[in-house]
Amino acid sequence: MIDKLAWIFLQDGKILMTRSRNKDTFYIPGGKREAGETDEQALLREIAEELSVRLIPKSLQPAGTFQAQAHGQPEGVEVRMQCYFADYEGQLKAAAEIAEMAWFTYAHLPEVGPVDKLIFRWLHDRQLLVD
Repeated sequence: MIDKLAWIFLQDGKILMTRSRNKDTFYIPGGKREAGETDEQALLREIAEELSVRLIPKSLQPAGTFQAQAHGQPEGVEVRMQCYFADYEGQLKAAAEIAEMAWFTYAHLPEVGPVDKLIFRWLHDRQLLVD
């Protein structure tokens, strides 16, 4: 089981997605926690590293936990993604291993990995992600 945290950031009915260097798939921003980190600490660190912004801790709101086959991993390896909504301070800018950012709609569903598909459907069902 791969344990990950993700930041769901929506704007105008679109979700912010990131692509790491040398990868061809976009993912919801976030990452794995380091030993001893809380969800909040790990998510704040990952987003600061990847997108050069500071999530505002008091604005963190749990969005849900999603689990599916891990993209690009052997069959049976799953990822569990604890997702949060949050506001941020600063200017969004790809950093560290992130090569690019993009805004996706529900129409991009075929282009994302299994766990992101679950999240896209969940957001779309709640009319948070446009077609």
